[in-house]
Amino acid sequence: MKDPEHIIYEAVDGRARITLNRPAKRNALSIPLLEELHAALWEADNDKDVHSIILRGAGKSFSAGYDLTPGLNNPPSGGRPGRTYREGGIYADPTIDDDIWRLEYSQRLRMVLFDMHKPVLAQVHGYCLAGGTDIALLCDMVIAADDAIIGFPPARDLGSLPNQMWVYHCGPQWAKRLVLTGDTVTGAEAAQIGLVMKSVPADMLEAEVEGLADRMAMIDPDLLTANKRIVNVGLELMGARTLQRMAAENDARAHLALGTRSFRQVAREHGLKAALDGRDANFGDGRARVNGPEIRDENGNLIDP
Repeated sequence: MKDPEHIIYEAVDGRARITLNRPAKRNALSIPLLEELHAALWEADNDKDVHSIILRGAGKSFSAGYDLTPGLNNPPSGGRPGRTYREGGIYADPTIDDDIWRLEYSQRLRMVLFDMHKPVLAQVHGYCLAGGTDIALLCDMVIAADDAIIGFPPARDLGSLPNQMWVYHCGPQWAKRLVLTGDTVTGAEAAQIGLVMKSVPADMLEAEVEGLADRMAMIDPDLLTANKRIVNVGLELMGARTLQRMAAENDARAHLALGTRSFRQVAREHGLKAALDGRDANFGDGRARVNGPEIRDENGNLIDP
């Protein structure tokens, strides 16, 4: 790639490593970052020396979600307006079809993870929230640190999930348990319910992922392609690809909910931090418990039974 600004790309030893590189923002996703990621993934897919791709994050987290800076997530200029702000509030809102179009543009950038020929390993540490899960769960295998924090808190008040691979990984009940509350689980708990393939201690995460890439580097990449794609065809026969398109449309519908509009109004009038604090205040530590009863203190924090 030519001088990417938001990612680091390297191809060596039979693998491409793509590192989300906005550590000061906990690798928050933006359209510019997703465009660079999209290009890097196709470059790796086209490189005959690359057998697999490792997707990871710089700094303390894999990705804490989408960058909510106004205008940053609009697609390239054209006929589809985003929300436009002026003093006193919004004066130009998109239509629902504008919203769907923009969500689908972003989704097309992510779907390369599903569509490309070569296997992608997600190396998840720290926070993997919201948009972070949108890219991690499209990867072919997810290996997480035991103490990683995984979930989609914006489902509480910002809309629906614009990608929906949860049901294919952990089944409908756990998918509902997590997305209907926005609660999070640890990497170790995510492995128990099948949301990720496995978890390991944080200090062994890189070695675990690299070791798997070492094994795939010994296999003809055309065979890796054949075996990845037949599994993904199975997912398609279960509706996975169609569900992603429907997820984008459903997110636009959810953006019309009163709760979502209320969040945006608070963010507009008092700032994003106030809106986030207000959203999460009643949820305590925001965690789900996989094993045993969920007993909480008066602040909503889990306590041991």
